[in-house]
Amino acid sequence: MNLFRNLLVWILLAIIGAMAWHLLAQDPGYVLVRYRGWDYTTNLLWVSVAVVAGLLALWLLWSLVALPLRAWRSRRERQSRERLGSGLEALHQGHYARAEKLLPQAAEDSDAAVARLAAARAAMARGDHAAARSHLDAIDAGHALTRAIGRAELALAEDRPTDALVALDDPAAQPLSPRGLALRADAYAASRRAADAYALLGAMRQQQALPEAALAQRERTWAAQALSQAADANALADRWESVPKGLRNDPEVVAAYADRAAALGWEDAATSSIEHALDARWDEDLAARYGRLPIGRVEHRDTTAQRWLQQHPGSPALLLTLARMARARGDWMQAEDHLQRAIAQGAGPDAWEELGDGLAATGDDARARIAYANALRMQRGEPVTPLVDRAPVRGFEPGVEEL
Repeated sequence: MNLFRNLLVWILLAIIGAMAWHLLAQDPGYVLVRYRGWDYTTNLLWVSVAVVAGLLALWLLWSLVALPLRAWRSRRERQSRERLGSGLEALHQGHYARAEKLLPQAAEDSDAAVARLAAARAAMARGDHAAARSHLDAIDAGHALTRAIGRAELALAEDRPTDALVALDDPAAQPLSPRGLALRADAYAASRRAADAYALLGAMRQQQALPEAALAQRERTWAAQALSQAADANALADRWESVPKGLRNDPEVVAAYADRAAALGWEDAATSSIEHALDARWDEDLAARYGRLPIGRVEHRDTTAQRWLQQHPGSPALLLTLARMARARGDWMQAEDHLQRAIAQGAGPDAWEELGDGLAATGDDARARIAYANALRMQRGEPVTPLVDRAPVRGFEPGVEEL
């Protein structure tokens, strides 16, 4: 491209020179130069040649004078590039102190914002946030977006999401780059403004701010957080309607909606959301949550769980839910049977804790203590102690008649 441009310039100069020569050849003109009694006469053609030769001589003289300066500047730029490359390589290799020493030197020579930003990241990796902030403040206003992104990263690392949002709202940093959008969404989520973070997903997808897998994970997380943070029933209903149909059966999202709906007194919405999700795709955690909902409708939930048990007879979470429903109805014998089956199917500490609560409520403190201890043992990954049968009545031994 440069060769073509240079060739075009020389062609234009040749055309202009040919036109000028043609005009002067027809009428060379007359030039008289008089200076302190000296007269010199010539024509315009030779004057033009003399002017061009003089300018060429001046250019050659200036080039010779500026040659050492250009050589010195070229050497500094080469050293700056070498420091920048060495500093970035040291940062990649984990030599943070060496990187932080080389990168500011590169920035001083070439005023490179990328060197200052890399030095700030090296300082953050060392845990020196004050030095990182100093490096970021040294970035000039011509790189406001780079400076804003660095400040936002530092603020999020220090758990200051509000300061991250302030940095990204800098008018000089607008419009935000894909990285800036991702940081703003993360800052919203960290500020308990998941609904605002969720609203940025469209722009993040359009600008490919993150891989699709990461965006999908954030979509699930932020949707669940937005539902949990709904201030009232109207906000909860609006946010649930904005959730894509594909996420309305996601266990994390459904659990958040059901919990918030139960807290707001929407018992039908809480139960139906879990029922629809489990009918579409079975999930053990969601089945267990169905029994933990702080709502009534015990008979309805028990009937639904009995229907599910025919399809999933070995589900420990479903057996635990049925045990909770039986306890809520006051039928401890059936609840204990469900709990024993759940534990046999590999239920976790929740089943042992529920069994301990039921045994304690019936006055069987000895077995209740064993159940509670087993719940703790399972949480620590230790083997459990078998639960002994109910102790016989004092003074009576099976197979021995009392005289």
